[in-house]
Amino acid sequence: MKQNILVIVVMFIIATFFIISDKRELKEDAVSSQKDIVKKVEKEENAEEIRGMYFSYIELEKYIKGKDEVTAKKNIDQIITNMKNNSFNWLILHVRPFSDSIYPSKIFPNSKKVTDSELPFDILDYFITKAHENEIKVHAWINPYRISNQTDFLIDESHPAHKFLNTNKIKVIDGKGIYYNPASEDVMNLIVEGVKEIVSNYHVDGIHFDDYFFPGGDIDSYDYEQYKKSGGEMSLEEFRLDNTTKMIKKVHDIIKSTNSDVLFGIAPEGNINNNYSSNYLDTKKYLQEEGYIDYIMPQIYFGFNNQNRPFTSTIEEWNDLIKTDSVTLIPALALYKSGNDDKYAGSGSKEWINNSNIIKKQILYARNISNYSGFSLFRYDFFYDQTIQNETVQKEVKNIIDILQK
Repeated sequence: MKQNILVIVVMFIIATFFIISDKRELKEDAVSSQKDIVKKVEKEENAEEIRGMYFSYIELEKYIKGKDEVTAKKNIDQIITNMKNNSFNWLILHVRPFSDSIYPSKIFPNSKKVTDSELPFDILDYFITKAHENEIKVHAWINPYRISNQTDFLIDESHPAHKFLNTNKIKVIDGKGIYYNPASEDVMNLIVEGVKEIVSNYHVDGIHFDDYFFPGGDIDSYDYEQYKKSGGEMSLEEFRLDNTTKMIKKVHDIIKSTNSDVLFGIAPEGNINNNYSSNYLDTKKYLQEEGYIDYIMPQIYFGFNNQNRPFTSTIEEWNDLIKTDSVTLIPALALYKSGNDDKYAGSGSKEWINNSNIIKKQILYARNISNYSGFSLFRYDFFYDQTIQNETVQKEVKNIIDILQK
C-alpha cells in the first residue's frame, strides 16, 4: 500500500513538472511571438517608402552626350536636385544598356549613348557621389543580353562580343537587334564579371536588371540540341527557364560575396504569364525561395480599367506570389502612358487620356499591399521635361507630388 502511494506521489510530481514546463514554454512562445510581431510593426513603421525613378540611356544621351564636362556635371547636379526636391530616394541609372558602360571599364567599351570617343569623366562615380550627398540611392541598371537594337551594328575588337563572332554565343535577330545567347556558359560568365566589376569598384546600392531576358527566336537551338543528345530530359521551355535562373543565381551570389549590402533586383514584365512563355524567367521561384533576388519591380504598366490586366488584380497577384521575407515588392508604374491611348487595354484604352490621377491612385492602393516597400516611375523626362509632357502628364505629376509631400 505504501509502495502504491509512493508511486502515485512520484507520478504526481512528474506530471506537475511537465505541466509547469509546458506552461513556461507556452508563455515563452507567446512572448517570443509577441516580440516578433512588435519587431515587424516597428520595421514597417520605420521603413522609408522607396520612391524610385528610372533614368534611361535616352536621358543619358540627352543630358550627357556632346556636352563638355562642366555642363554635363551641372546637368547631373540638377537631376539629383530635382529628385531630392520631390522626395525621390532611388535612382535607377542605366549604366549598361547595350553591352557597354558609362564608366571606365576593363570589360565593356564606352557607351555610344554618352560619348563618341573617350568618356568626359567617370559618369557613374559622379552620379553616385551627388546622389549619396542628397540621400538618394543608386541602382546600376543593366541589360544583360542586349548588344544592339540594330542588326547592322559593328562589333569591333574593343567589344567583349568580338571573341564570340562566328559562334552561336551571339546572334542577329531580324527586326530586333544583336543579342547574347542565354544558354552559353561564357555569356553567363561575362555578365557575372561585368556585375562584379561594378560592385567591386563603385559604392552602388543595387544592381538592377529589366525585362530584356530571353531575346527570342532560336538563339539557343544548337545548345538545346546538344543538351538533348547528351541525355538531357528537360523540355525546351524548362531548358530556357533553367539557363535564366542559373544566370540570376550567379549574379546574386557574386554580388553578395563581393558586398553583401548591395541589393539585387529585377523588373520583369507585369504580365506574369509572359515571363514564362516568352521571357523564360522563373519569377515564382525567385519570389518563393531565398538566394535569387532582394526585390521584384514588376512593370505593372496597366490602368485600373485595363480589360486584360487591371492594375488591382495584377499587383495582388504579384504580392501573393511572394513567400519569403527576403524579397520585397516595388511596382514600376507607367507615367509615360499618361495622356496616351493604351492600345492593348481593350475597353480601357482611353483611361490614360480621360484621367490624370491614375499613378496617384496606384501608389495609394499599393501602399496597402502586404509586401509593398515602394514604387518606381518610368521615366525621368516624363516627370521633369515639360517640353515632352502633354497636359494630362502635367496634371498627373502635380497629383503625384501632392502625395509625396504628405
